[in-house]
Amino acid sequence: MSANGDYKNAASIYEFTVKDTHGNDISLEKYKGKVVLVVNIASKCGLTKNNYQKLTDLKEKYGERGLVILNFPCNQFGSQMPEADGEAMVCHLRDSKADIGEVFAKVDVNGDDAAPLYKYLKAKQTGTLGSGIKWNFTKFLVNKEGIPINRYAPTTDPMDIAKDIEKLL
Repeated sequence: MSANGDYKNAASIYEFTVKDTHGNDISLEKYKGKVVLVVNIASKCGLTKNNYQKLTDLKEKYGERGLVILNFPCNQFGSQMPEADGEAMVCHLRDSKADIGEVFAKVDVNGDDAAPLYKYLKAKQTGTLGSGIKWNFTKFLVNKEGIPINRYAPTTDPMDIAKDIEKLL
């Protein structure tokens, strides 16, 4: 059963289906038993370089142990993700040496048109000023049961999440 229509009743992220950067449907159930970090990414943000580098480091350090990083490009903050889905996105990440994990189709993370997964994540982990995503590189940490257990501000360095990731692996 897909929670895409009714995110409020979803028991975990596994009930959601999203599109990869090439437009294929991906059930998040494929990440069952993994620790998942969900990030909204952008290419032209002041936080991009550090986040791309540190997310790459996190993937290298913990990928073998069961961490998966799910990256959702988002153009809602200052139009800082102009790249198109598919080849343009793949090339951008390769050129940026950003080996950051799984990359999905561009989504909205705020507003009525926000991706159902993001509506669910925000409902489960509200931020300091309510549930809205404040900027690029907001991060959600999800445990092996698919439950969002923490949320981190855009300015939180990905390596500062390492200790929380280690507890879940």
